[in-house]
Parts: sequence; C-alpha cells; structure tokens
Amino acid sequence: MSDHTERPAPEAAPDPDAWEQACAEDLAAERARRRAQQGRQPGTAAEELRKLVDAVADKVSGIQLSGGGTAQVVVQQVIAQAKAAALPVIERNPDVFDHLASAGSELLAAYRAAVQGQEARWVRDEPVRGAERPPGPRGDDGGKGGSERIDLD
Repeated sequence: MSDHTERPAPEAAPDPDAWEQACAEDLAAERARRRAQQGRQPGTAAEELRKLVDAVADKVSGIQLSGGGTAQVVVQQVIAQAKAAALPVIERNPDVFDHLASAGSELLAAYRAAVQGQEARWVRDEPVRGAERPPGPRGDDGGKGGSERIDLD
C-alpha cells in the first residue's frame, strides 16, 4: 500500500459515553467558574431547607423563657427531636424538595397569571365573563369594599 492510503489499526473501541462525559465536565467547570465570579449562590432546595431548619433551631433555642432552666431544657429537647426527624428525611430525599420547589414556582406562576388577568378586568371595569353584575357602580352591592367572583376559566 502507498503512504496516503494506509490507516493505523484501531487500538480499541471508542468509549460511547466519552462525549457525554466531556460535556458534563465542561458544564461543571463552567458552573464552578461562574460561581467563583458571582460569589455564593443558593444551593439546592434540600440544602436551603437544611439551613432553614438549623436557623430556626438556633433562633428558638436562643429565646429566653420565663420558666427558667427547666423550660429551656425542654425546648432544647424538642428542637433536637425535630432536627433528628427532619434532617434524615432531607438527606435521603433531596430531589423531592427540588421537585416541590419547582411545583411551588409553577403554582405561583399560575396564580399570578389568573390574578393579573382579573386585576386587568377590574381596572377596565369589565364584567366577569358568564355572569351578570348586580346593581352598583362596580358590580357589587353598591357598598364600599365590594367583591367580584374571580373567573379562572
């Protein structure tokens, strides 16, 4: 064979996950670089919940009770029991809390969309779809602080 048609023999089969691994490494490096530039970013929902539990426990344990030392000891025991129950659940199920946080964000977005639409109708003083307005300047009973039915359809 001539030099220009010769090809080296394949040494080993290429790793099928090499591209995925390289992308994951690049993404992790980019996230680390951005974190270093921007400072500390919020952690996962589980990490933030763990921090909240610790902060609440510290705050409650710092409250001085009028019952004296006995009441303080009881509060410390209750806090220790609550943390002992909550922290293992958070440790075992971190993804659950991320999903719950995402679901909460979606519910908040849906609520905002419904309320913003209704507020726009209130400002324009439009009637609610499918409902007749009772007598009164704003569709209420004529008194102050009237209410309207919010139509979520």
